[in-house]
Amino acid sequence: MKKLSELYPGYPDIDIKGIKINSKEVEEGDLFVCTKGVTADRHLFIDDAIKNGAKAVVVSRDVKCDIPCIKVENTNKELPKICSKFYDHPENKLYMIGVTGTDGKTSVTTITQTLLGSDLCGYMGTNGRSCSLFNKDTNNTTPDSDKLYGYLNEFLESGCQYVAMETSSEAFFRGRLEGITYQIGAITNITKEHLNIHGSFENYIDCKCQLFRQIAKDGYAILNKDDAFFENVLACCHSHVYTYGLDPDNTLQIKKFTIRPDKTLITYRYNNKDYDIISPLLGDFNVYNLACALLICLAAGKKMEELIPNIDKLFVSGRLDMLPNIGQNFYVMIDYAHTPNGISKLLNFVHTLDINRSIVVIGSAGERDYLKRPLMGKTVVENASYAIFTYEDPRSEDPLDIINMMISDIKDTHNNYEIVVDRSLAIKRAIDIAQKNDIVLILGKGNETYQKLKKEVIYFNDIEEAMKHLQDRLSQEKQKV
Repeated sequence: MKKLSELYPGYPDIDIKGIKINSKEVEEGDLFVCTKGVTADRHLFIDDAIKNGAKAVVVSRDVKCDIPCIKVENTNKELPKICSKFYDHPENKLYMIGVTGTDGKTSVTTITQTLLGSDLCGYMGTNGRSCSLFNKDTNNTTPDSDKLYGYLNEFLESGCQYVAMETSSEAFFRGRLEGITYQIGAITNITKEHLNIHGSFENYIDCKCQLFRQIAKDGYAILNKDDAFFENVLACCHSHVYTYGLDPDNTLQIKKFTIRPDKTLITYRYNNKDYDIISPLLGDFNVYNLACALLICLAAGKKMEELIPNIDKLFVSGRLDMLPNIGQNFYVMIDYAHTPNGISKLLNFVHTLDINRSIVVIGSAGERDYLKRPLMGKTVVENASYAIFTYEDPRSEDPLDIINMMISDIKDTHNNYEIVVDRSLAIKRAIDIAQKNDIVLILGKGNETYQKLKKEVIYFNDIEEAMKHLQDRLSQEKQKV
């Protein structure tokens, strides 16, 4: 809690208990900041905020109300500054690690937390926020500043020294991370994504590069030298640069690896020494993700010998999550893959396993990059045995319109797919048609616990839905015997 006069000298000594930008979330004693979002101008909800207990408002235009109004030039730019001040600048007391990239952000940040230890390192991203003392949900991969700084303070109060957080291009575009200095910034890859937000691929790359402009000069940039846009990112770096990749000239070389059904055998080379690793994470993409996370920890001052014992603890929720075998003779896997590149890599990996058919359940998020939808659909049907197209967070869009965009380039050339709009029924359909040694892949949501529909957000979890339909199928099969 702070006095309004502490945040804005010259204003009354009113107790401010929190900062909010959503009028529906305002509670007694809060400061309401009227930011401007994609579809909403929060100046229009001042009356609602006051009814819910707001004691002061921050605005960027003249308004009339009976509580103190602090007028600033730009409320969006003001928000991170005032939130940082309210929580006594927690970002300056933590070792900040930011990870960006089109695919792999969740994996790298989660691996980093495991390697450093969840008692010392907090995680924030797609799978919520967590440390050894708690595991909680978040609404966005990178939350708005009113929540972000509160979460950072929460980590600090829980005894964390490090925070490994996913830093999305949209978060940089929206200014949510403005003012934060990172000790380490890392990137996984760059492929075409979110062009609806950024307008062009060049703008998208530039937002990814913003992380590296915000690294301390004595900090470290961790770059994937095998990525096609390595040079673009390198040009934005002003700190120390560490690289990972296949060539011997990398800081951490991926010397060789062998993927088996239950583990990956990897040889990394660092400081002229070879390290033979047994990783529980599967897929060549996870060889890169682990390399990136290891290099983050090495840049943070850790030694390879103290990191290696933690590798056998690695698990990334929502990534290659294989459902337990409860009597079925096929496999069911849940994964967050939701970009053409991520889907392609996952399916290529799956077909190296000893399986029969691959059956994919997939959708595409509403109000997001519509340009990638036809490519997603084509990638799935060309790399999977069978596809079931469904909805995934349609928001205000008609789910069928989204699906029709996904199949627009394949409807006259392929017949290895069907449409089941309801996601629960789509998952049921995939499980019902699975045969011996098939693998059902439910993609796009990972372990997320919601669906964003036109008028509401409902609880929905792919893993739980899959288990329910799997149990139903096995129960019905037993009754027939």
